[in-house]
Amino acid sequence: MPNNAELKIATKLYFSQEGEARHARPAIRVALAGMIVGVMVMILTICIVVGFKDTVTQKVAGFGAHIQLVSFDNNNTYDMQPIPVSDSLIQALGAYEHVAQVAPFITKPGMLKTDSAFQGIVLKGTDYWDFFARNIVEGELPSKPNEIILSRLMATQLRLGVGDAVNAYFVDSDNVRARRYRIAGIYETGFGQFDELFVVAPLSDVRRLQGWDEHTFSGVEILVDDVRYLDDTADRIYFATVNHLDEDGYHVYYVQTLREQNPAVFAWLDLLDMNVVVIIVLMLLVAGFNIVSGLIILILDGVQLIGTLKALGANNRFVRRIFLTQAALLIGKGVIWGNVLGFALAAVQYFGHLVPLEAATYYVSYVPIAFPWGWIVALNVLTIGVSMLILLLPSMIITKISPAKVMHFE
Repeated sequence: MPNNAELKIATKLYFSQEGEARHARPAIRVALAGMIVGVMVMILTICIVVGFKDTVTQKVAGFGAHIQLVSFDNNNTYDMQPIPVSDSLIQALGAYEHVAQVAPFITKPGMLKTDSAFQGIVLKGTDYWDFFARNIVEGELPSKPNEIILSRLMATQLRLGVGDAVNAYFVDSDNVRARRYRIAGIYETGFGQFDELFVVAPLSDVRRLQGWDEHTFSGVEILVDDVRYLDDTADRIYFATVNHLDEDGYHVYYVQTLREQNPAVFAWLDLLDMNVVVIIVLMLLVAGFNIVSGLIILILDGVQLIGTLKALGANNRFVRRIFLTQAALLIGKGVIWGNVLGFALAAVQYFGHLVPLEAATYYVSYVPIAFPWGWIVALNVLTIGVSMLILLLPSMIITKISPAKVMHFE
């Protein structure tokens, strides 16, 4: 860190009228603009990618929770083997740290049929409606027996609306069962592969359809309060239930996370992390190049000052710190304005949803934004640290400047 004398000289040069004229030169302005743009792009990249991953993860979790406790003999279809779920098991699962919600569910594959079309579906019974309540676009949640909600995509394909009745058919090993449902509401998540599949009904309705008792379900959905602890929570639940045997001595429970249920989706999301790394590295190089150019210009403009200071007895370290402090002030200005512009653009998108996306491709209808403050602070610290380290080498130019030569040509 510079001492008081070095800091006073640097700030005097930077904020004096002569300094203002020098720092207003086009080359310095270009260097500062490059720094601002680099920081702004990095801030937006972090906000967009984290927002996108969070939004997609929340939608996937809305259909299948963060963790599912299902049958050990689960065949990876929605026609799951039933498992016994006691009240004590639900209480025990809810007592785990970071577990926010425990909800039994039942799924049953079937088909909806109208006079002109039909659609394969998965009827899901649940009493946890928070996710679908946030995504209802027409009507309301089911409040009476034999009421369902379905997606806008499915309603369009089947030409159905709120209040319409529709026939559903479910195939068992020995017969076909028919039910007639009333559409209470229509939801839309933009996640096409789930929207075109799931029809949701109260848990009691689907239990009656299956003919199961009140302690038998397809599985239990578990939501965590922070996805950072998802794997740790899943491991603890797994080791607590893996050795549970039924009366015939067979394993009953198996734990799977949403990443294991949807490997393709999360493999795609993981690729975004590499994009973030590439963008940040490129922007740091751009910012570093610009700030190095600015420092070199400062040094060349201050050759006579350097010669004078050395003639008065200042050593190279003293003079280098003066110019590094001026460069640090430029870096600080660039980082501050980069943050201001980055947050301003992010806030506009966060509240206004001005930049759209194709929901069929990206699962969201607009560019989502999040503000991961920890990552943003780390990014600013990294930017300042890398920029200052990059400046150490070009500042060595000062050691090559001879007072005699400078004063000879003055």
